[in-house]
Amino acid sequence: MTVRDGLDNRNGRGLHWRARRSVGVTPTDGYDDTRSTFDENAFRDALAEFGGTEAERRVVARQARDLVDSGQAADDRGASLTVDEIVRNLRDAPRGTPATRWNWWLGALEAAYGGYHEFQVRRIPKA
Repeated sequence: MTVRDGLDNRNGRGLHWRARRSVGVTPTDGYDDTRSTFDENAFRDALAEFGGTEAERRVVARQARDLVDSGQAADDRGASLTVDEIVRNLRDAPRGTPATRWNWWLGALEAAYGGYHEFQVRRIPKA
């Protein structure tokens, strides 16, 4: 079963019901699937603060989009992620480019809640 079916088997924790959130989401496809109002383009632009290449910022922004869409962080933390919230957390990283900071923050989420490995940046295209 998939999250769309209302059941989730994330992290091998077993199947459990996952309620859809109606606050801040809009329909995106013919299946009435939903996405948050997270602005991936604004986040990618905000990542310029940390340097890195455009390709790196694009990959990190895509991973952030996937994390937000999964609803996992919202479930674990009790609040939806925003561009400002993520950037604030990335500023806490000791140093590094967007991917290094992103992976550092996901490591903290992994330690606190578990199940964030799939959202790490593992490879950045050269162009």
